[in-house]
Amino acid sequence: MRKFKLMIVGLLLLAVLPVHAGLQVFACEPEWAALSSAIGGDKVSVYSATTAYQDVHRIQARPSLIAKVRKADLVICSGAELEAAWLPLLLRRAANPKVQPGKPGYLMAAMQVERLDVHQAVDRSMGDVHGAGNPHVHLDPKRMMIIAEALAQRLVEIDSGNTEFYQQQLLRFMQQWGDAIHKWEQQAAPLKGVEVVVHHKDWRYLLDWLGMKEVATLEPKPGLPPKAGHLSKLKQQMAEQPASMILYANYQNKRPAVWLAEQTAIATVELPYTVGGSEAATDLIPLYDEIISRLLAALE
Repeated sequence: MRKFKLMIVGLLLLAVLPVHAGLQVFACEPEWAALSSAIGGDKVSVYSATTAYQDVHRIQARPSLIAKVRKADLVICSGAELEAAWLPLLLRRAANPKVQPGKPGYLMAAMQVERLDVHQAVDRSMGDVHGAGNPHVHLDPKRMMIIAEALAQRLVEIDSGNTEFYQQQLLRFMQQWGDAIHKWEQQAAPLKGVEVVVHHKDWRYLLDWLGMKEVATLEPKPGLPPKAGHLSKLKQQMAEQPASMILYANYQNKRPAVWLAEQTAIATVELPYTVGGSEAATDLIPLYDEIISRLLAALE
């Protein structure tokens, strides 16, 4: 009798627990989680391994992440070595054949587009430089359109029964995104040619798209923390040829930017790096809205 009651309770619990239908998508970063949701709609269940307040270079391959990869139908990440410290370990320990390199369930976004700053040879003396190119491609909306197409094609390949749905979702996304790009480029016209100091090379694609000019970095080399001697040199450089603003991401230490701003009277601008990086940046389009709004406010 007791076993029968336990079985009934178990069945009732199954009835009320949520059912996650469709493809399981493991996104390394919030931007790819947002894009997967936009293209996949209710046909996918999306999990983001990181938040907008984490440095994705330095993530631990936790057991909980391994378990998520083990169940995934698709793994989508930036690639170009951005997750080199933890993604290969996740894939190896999860041992999920569907999401290994070369399989349809493995999609590296940066590898779908032309990358900036590709290096033929890299050594440790250069700092945290990615030989495959700058991986922060989500900050160029035109490259995002190419990646969206690649993602839709991959979803079709994995889940051909919903081909028409994914194609319609892609078409809707491309129309909305195209309209948004037109609006952003009109709004951001005053930013063209503006010279800026950045904390890290994570704004490379954004600046290239908007026609802004990076004149210095707070990091002495990519990935190395700003040091007093380097900041002093930047102070002298800014005295001779001041930039218009100092940019840093919401997850980065703001103290070096604030120090340089105090020494030079140059405005600092904290920008949301990805979806969730500010209260307003709730999705991909609001993310760009917020970034451009903050840049224009600093220019004024």
